[in-house]
Amino acid sequence: MTTPQASSRLARLADLTYRRRGRVVLAWIVLLVAVLAIVPRFAGDFSTEFGTPASESKKAADLIEAHFPQSSGESVNVVWEAPDARAAQPRIDRFVDEASRVEGVGDVSPPRYSADGTIGLLRLELDRPSFQLDTASGTTLIDLAEETSGEGLRIELGGNLISSAEEGAPPELIGLLAAAVVLLIAFGSVVAAGLPLLVAIFGLGISATLIGIVALIIDTPDFAPAVAGLIGIGVGIDYALLVLTRFRTALIGGADVRDAIVEAVTTAGRSVIVAGGTVVVSILGLAFTGVSFLYGVALSASLAVAVVVAASVTLLPATLAFAGRRVDRLHIPGLGRSLKTGGGTLATRWSRVIQRRAAVAAVAGSLVLIALAAPVLGIRWGFPDEGNSPAGSTTREAYELVTRGFGAGANGPLVVAAELPNSGLDELTRRFEATPGVAFTTPPRVSRDGELAIVTVIPETAPQSSATSDLVRSLREAAPENVHVGGLTATVIDQSDYLARRIPVFIGGVIALSFLILLLAFRAPLIALKAGVMNLLSVVAAYGVVAYAAEGGWFGSLLGIDADTPIPPFVPVMMFAVLFGLSMDYEVFLLSRVREEYLRTGQTSDAVADGLAKTARVITAAAAIMVVVFLAFVFSTEVFLKLMGVGMATAILVDATIVRMVLVPAVMQLMGRANWWIPGWLDRLLPRLDGEPTRVPAAAGERG
Repeated sequence: MTTPQASSRLARLADLTYRRRGRVVLAWIVLLVAVLAIVPRFAGDFSTEFGTPASESKKAADLIEAHFPQSSGESVNVVWEAPDARAAQPRIDRFVDEASRVEGVGDVSPPRYSADGTIGLLRLELDRPSFQLDTASGTTLIDLAEETSGEGLRIELGGNLISSAEEGAPPELIGLLAAAVVLLIAFGSVVAAGLPLLVAIFGLGISATLIGIVALIIDTPDFAPAVAGLIGIGVGIDYALLVLTRFRTALIGGADVRDAIVEAVTTAGRSVIVAGGTVVVSILGLAFTGVSFLYGVALSASLAVAVVVAASVTLLPATLAFAGRRVDRLHIPGLGRSLKTGGGTLATRWSRVIQRRAAVAAVAGSLVLIALAAPVLGIRWGFPDEGNSPAGSTTREAYELVTRGFGAGANGPLVVAAELPNSGLDELTRRFEATPGVAFTTPPRVSRDGELAIVTVIPETAPQSSATSDLVRSLREAAPENVHVGGLTATVIDQSDYLARRIPVFIGGVIALSFLILLLAFRAPLIALKAGVMNLLSVVAAYGVVAYAAEGGWFGSLLGIDADTPIPPFVPVMMFAVLFGLSMDYEVFLLSRVREEYLRTGQTSDAVADGLAKTARVITAAAAIMVVVFLAFVFSTEVFLKLMGVGMATAILVDATIVRMVLVPAVMQLMGRANWWIPGWLDRLLPRLDGEPTRVPAAAGERG
């Protein structure tokens, strides 16, 4: 059998992987082993620089680093409760003596006691940022606190170092197991379900290890592997699923194994490359934000996607060449359905119903998306504090003890850096103390070189409170030019303001680049524009669900969010980058098949119905996999990862149902032949991909 794409580069690649299948599989095994063996020797450490360029908090942090090299501005809160907190001081001193020997621990602040004398608080200053320390330091401190506690004394610890040490099992494993279950249900065959998992495992093993090199080159946060891993698993299984489904369909149609592989790679493989390229471009759009730690997330996730794209068009076809018609072996009774479906499928009938009532369906689908997006209007920006940590964790217990003994603001001190000489330092301190919203200030600490003084300001309100943000702005307005208000809380405020200004640039850049990719793929400007608008609607609807979850209540409690929680400003940015690209996957999957039918018949209505029928099953299975993979984020101890997980799962679900099953057929029906319109000058300007036909045959006409 000769396909129209037989001379294309993808066809030659498919034929090569079939003929050299043993060498291809061996090459991937060698690559995996080599990466696992060699890369860790050169891998860098994860780090997170939350500082915002040219901000007040960044200036304060730079000054503290230059003049107080023994202090990073970060600390571990040591809070204890006893019938008489002062009487327990000798035991606390022994704890501090042991803790001072832990790597990263520097100076120790004097203890403070609550008004009723039952709660004590001191801070272990860190001599470097917590991201530069191994989590073993945090684990050691937790163990010391547990050993010292007892006999009426309870010690709890707070701070970023402790939060990192309390993180649970990686969510990637949960996502992989959940995806395996969905694949078994979809295919009903251990072999067919195992091949996409094989692609995902190879992709995860290679990309997760290579992230160490990314961390060596640029600032990369410790949550980057989790984000990249789950994205890599999701898209890897999705892409393999698409190629595998096309291969099985070709076999059922009478093709031999070699031709089935060529057909799968030249059709589904082309969709995979376009979809993967769109995802990579979308994620790399995080560079438009100008926030350094997001660069590491972008490169890590893009690397994961690029690896699984390569595996889907080389490793998977090679394994299919070995499996051949045995791909459906080890069938599980009762699971999976036959691919022998004709034009009378449920998806076809559904598409015809939507197309007959296209205007009503388009309006109804849009109203549902608007309703889901409505909670966005009440969204509250900020970073969750340790009061949002899991119940029972030492960070949550420490937060509640500090709040009870010293007020919520003691959990998020502001650090004021005053350049010296400054004859008004004492007056400035008194002015800060008299500022509404300030609980108290500490005496100034002067650096050894006498050029900088640090004053700690304790707000009355919690770090994530909007009143604390207002206080930071008030303090800055009252301070002279050589005094800078910093600390983690101020850093969060600065980053929120910065990202708010950058988000329009970021979204515009991602949409523009994605539009260009789809224009190259389908040579239809209105199709590319429609895809961008609908995917934007999906993402905004997901934002609305995230905002609703962050409010707590019954929905939030299902996710382990039991209090009103602000949303970190980088979460919607990351969600948009990831989701806009992933949403394009289903657009590409569907439209590639619709375009094939349209180029064959020239009939929009039939092409949409047939394209929907032939992709509905694979898109449903792919979406189900994505949803369960992203819901694995819910098992993370980090609140922002929980919010990202539920948001991305919602967007994929909405995209695969309301958008793909309602809006796409309705809008394409309303647009008719205009879907495929392209100006002559643009048609001549755009390069042609793989030699595929781009115009309807002359004999074909539009009948529906």
